[in-house]
Amino acid sequence: MRKLFTSESVTEGHPDKVCDRISDAVLDAVLAVDPNGRVACETCCTTDTVFIAGEITSKVDVDIEGIARRVLRDIGYTGGASGFDADTCKVMAFVHKQSPDIAMGTSDTVGGAGDQGMMFGYACNETPELMPLPIMLAHKMAYKLAQTRKDGTIPFILPDGKTQVTVEYGEDGMPSRIDTIVISTQHYENATEEQLLESLTENVITPILKYAKHFAGVYGGDLDIDTYNLYINPTGRFVQGGPAADTGLTGRKIIVDTYGGYAPHGGGAFSGKDPTKVDRSAAYMARHIAKNVVASGLCDKCQVQLAYAIGMALPVSLRIDTFGANVDEEKLCNAVDRCFELTPLGIIEALNLRLPIYEQTSAYGHFGNVVGGNFTWESTHKAGLLRRTYNTL
Repeated sequence: MRKLFTSESVTEGHPDKVCDRISDAVLDAVLAVDPNGRVACETCCTTDTVFIAGEITSKVDVDIEGIARRVLRDIGYTGGASGFDADTCKVMAFVHKQSPDIAMGTSDTVGGAGDQGMMFGYACNETPELMPLPIMLAHKMAYKLAQTRKDGTIPFILPDGKTQVTVEYGEDGMPSRIDTIVISTQHYENATEEQLLESLTENVITPILKYAKHFAGVYGGDLDIDTYNLYINPTGRFVQGGPAADTGLTGRKIIVDTYGGYAPHGGGAFSGKDPTKVDRSAAYMARHIAKNVVASGLCDKCQVQLAYAIGMALPVSLRIDTFGANVDEEKLCNAVDRCFELTPLGIIEALNLRLPIYEQTSAYGHFGNVVGGNFTWESTHKAGLLRRTYNTL
């Protein structure tokens, strides 16, 4: 029986990602001047309107309207065929300060979590990034789609787009074949199906599949990239797109943001939240731990769960699953507890999360470094220490 797995990604011009980026850009603007600022910023965009709401407690006031318009221009929503105009749309902002009940438990004195909840991290040896292959290929194709639009390589596509990749897995549990690729991209009225098929195949699909084939060989495997099914704009047309066609909302692409459904998600969104919110910071630490466990050679894939209670500094639970590897998981949990900071303040300091780095996480996944962000949680510098600690317990 064939074993297939599918993941999707979306471009930065997708309405939900537009909102994620605006929310994270507001967060960055606060952190750039006030690293201890507290932000929980939500954005909604539709038709000709951007609506921004949430809680911001900071020593500085930021130009929320100006930030939103700048983000829209950067993405490519400058009127015309895109259907949405950064300079003429309405921008409404309604923000207030963080609840004192929450602030009391998350102060630097108390150092507690900003909310209860559970967070998951995952890593596996399917790709150099230690991410599942389906989501990495979907992200890379979505990013390539945006790049070729912006640099003029494909001049007849517009900001909104989606990618989807189905991978077939062999008996050894590793990727063996690309089964299906779906790309939907907004385009100019006069673009033909033939133009889209030829341009996307040559400039988006083929380069990414060659990358995947190369690294499969580096890791001693093989990947069939020649027998896949391909669907480009399956309905035949995608002229009306972006916020003019669909309402966008911050936090509605959490599976795209993480592991493409290959691993669990705790439920909390990331974008627009400062790092005292463990929905974000602890999910980054869980990924950091999982990636270092796999990089240490202790197992081929690893899933980490952390859980917190509001106002409490230490996690209420830590669970590690190595999926049947020859590893003492209880001993591994003890090693992780010794090698990694797990309190909210400890995570923030260890991963240097008070910097304005978040806008670049808002599209193409928070894990895997598709955009070259050099994110601290993607580092594997603790792999050696973790392995030594585990072996001495």
